[in-house]
Amino acid sequence: MIIQVQTGNRTDMIDITGKIAQAVHDRGINNGLVHVYSMHTTAAITINENADPDVERDIAATLDQLIPWENNYRHLEGNSAAHLKTSLVGPSELIPIENGKMVLGTWQGVFFCEFDGPRNRKVNLSFIDFEA
Repeated sequence: MIIQVQTGNRTDMIDITGKIAQAVHDRGINNGLVHVYSMHTTAAITINENADPDVERDIAATLDQLIPWENNYRHLEGNSAAHLKTSLVGPSELIPIENGKMVLGTWQGVFFCEFDGPRNRKVNLSFIDFEA
């Protein structure tokens, strides 16, 4: 199953927890797993705090400090920093499902991390149903 994500900035962290929860509900999975996978080389998936938006800003700012946009990269397309950030954060997360809900901590949410936007993006959701 594919969900669409529209990003608005070069760097964005977009909470997609609700979209994934809806997909889990629509699939009728009571106990299993959902694999959340970014289909892009310049965008990632992570789980982190979704209560305070300053956490998202801090993550993005720290990644920008660690991997600056300009750094004499050789990649001709000019977006090497985005590729490096994606490799560092990672393209996917695997989340357990129990009693029809994702097992996430109180403050946890699933984020689509844009590093080369704004763009229209795709996230693949794959499901394993333990009761099928």
